[in-house]
Amino acid sequence: EDVGWAVVRVGAVWLGLVLALIVVPSALGISLGISEAYMWVLVKTLEWATIRIEKGVKKPRPQMLKTPAANGIIERDETPMEKEIARLHRVDFEFSDIFYFCRKGFEAIVEDEVTQRFSSEELVSWNLLTRTNVNFHYISLRLTVVWVIGVIVRYCFLLPLRFTLAAIGITSMIVGTTAVGQLPNSSVKNYLSELVHLTCSRILVRALSGTIRYHNKENKPQKGGICVANHTSPIDAIILTNDGCYAMVGQVHGGLMGVIQRATVKACPHVWFERSEIKDRHLVTKRLREHVADKSKLPILIFPEGTCINNTSVMMFKKGSFEIGGTIYPVAIKYDPQFGDAFWNSSKYNIVSYLLRIMTSWAIVCNVWYMPPMVREEGEDAVQFANRVKSAIARQGGLTELPWDGGLKRAKVKDTFREEQQKNYSKMLVRNGSVG
Repeated sequence: EDVGWAVVRVGAVWLGLVLALIVVPSALGISLGISEAYMWVLVKTLEWATIRIEKGVKKPRPQMLKTPAANGIIERDETPMEKEIARLHRVDFEFSDIFYFCRKGFEAIVEDEVTQRFSSEELVSWNLLTRTNVNFHYISLRLTVVWVIGVIVRYCFLLPLRFTLAAIGITSMIVGTTAVGQLPNSSVKNYLSELVHLTCSRILVRALSGTIRYHNKENKPQKGGICVANHTSPIDAIILTNDGCYAMVGQVHGGLMGVIQRATVKACPHVWFERSEIKDRHLVTKRLREHVADKSKLPILIFPEGTCINNTSVMMFKKGSFEIGGTIYPVAIKYDPQFGDAFWNSSKYNIVSYLLRIMTSWAIVCNVWYMPPMVREEGEDAVQFANRVKSAIARQGGLTELPWDGGLKRAKVKDTFREEQQKNYSKMLVRNGSVG
């Protein structure tokens, strides 16, 4: 019985400290300097670890200090296909004519442009997270001791703290939006709804030890507009709502996510679709157009890639978001992988495993750039508009721009695409024309 009371007292003290030092300041939008001090210590520790690794290895081996995958692991010949084929001046077909295509095929097998975008970005130097570089080897006793201390801190202190903050943030979101949802529609209800969303998002960002720098706030999305951003993780939405409120668009879920959706939609005009509805493009477009037409409603937040990419690239934007009309507010999000990997590989990890990885990382550090609004130009179709917005986001975020559909993460290339390329190859080989 005494043990039970002791546990209760410890729990009460823990909760009181969390509320006083983190929750209340974050709800008020102020900082006591704790997170800044934590980040300073973390940066100094990682710098020291990097120096120790470099000193411990006279000649850095590939397994110790890796070149990021984005730089490529093979040397490619970037000669265009048409120019390569044009070098073949013979009239008759020869077996050597296929070597160009064989080489391109081998390059794609070794390192293609798509699948490497769905694996975590490799770091140049180890950041004391065991999962960052699985090939790390013993360097020194001091480095090993620091790593062990880091494991204890992350799992015995940061994980319980972050779990507590996440529970407080989610509970506050459900209770707050449910209460606000009982009020009649008015400016007061809208104000309270935005206050609840903003406050709870700030608490959830603290649960991730988030350090976010927002740039060019004069370009923040306005009501009646559409905010589009590159997509790395489910926490992208929390990162953005920490600085402003948005109407979310997505599919209805079950479980805890479903409870949150049903609560928030009572207070805010989020657009949730049933599984059968999401497949009806016309219905989706109609509901989104109705939302955008009402200039009093919050801007819609959409991730046009449709899936999470590893934050090294921006892949094809689906055109649906750009057929609605209205003003597009592009946003570029770039995470710093040195402190923690924000990428969610949903085909490899379920949401629980992913959140455990996030909550046992050092921190989530990222930059967010609000970009000037863009509108569809005369004579520009939805695909061209989508590509123009995608290019702007890629340039601002320092990301590689790729034309591929992120859906290839789970699906095979369509037969029609393969047949089109086969026709192009055959045209060039038989000298009947050129795709160029």
